[in-house]
Amino acid sequence: MLDILWRGAAIGIGATIVMDLWAILLSQAPGQSRPNWAPVGRWFWHLRRGRVFKPDFATVAAYENELALGWIGHYAVGILYGIIFVIVVGRGWLAAPTLLPAWIFGIITIAAGWFLLQPGLGIGWAASKTPRPNMARFLGLVAHTFFGLGLYGTALLLRQG
Repeated sequence: MLDILWRGAAIGIGATIVMDLWAILLSQAPGQSRPNWAPVGRWFWHLRRGRVFKPDFATVAAYENELALGWIGHYAVGILYGIIFVIVVGRGWLAAPTLLPAWIFGIITIAAGWFLLQPGLGIGWAASKTPRPNMARFLGLVAHTFFGLGLYGTALLLRQG
């Protein structure tokens, strides 16, 4: 079981790095910026008060270390997803990784962003309160596709025989 946990954690880290590399590349395009993890850190910080959804998030008090907490939370979620994925697909997949399960799982993970994080940040279900919700959704799906590619690619690097 320990082997599954460390491989899942490593695969989750690798997948999150791939997703972040995509974000850096995308930020070079006109009108795009790098993700700002500070609001996510603020959201994580205020979760301890038991309130997940904050339609008035803009008025939530800032937290001194929210950017660092946002990055930590981002990678912690990636690690958790990696562990869950490896538990679901099992040792057979680790020995012979295939793209389809990793891509499907990567796409499924967008649900937490759409139905938990984004409403928690006050931007609505699936970014419905943003200026361009369909573009936000599309870019989220692309980012999570890169997460799935990262799951697969990292598993290939760590393949066990």
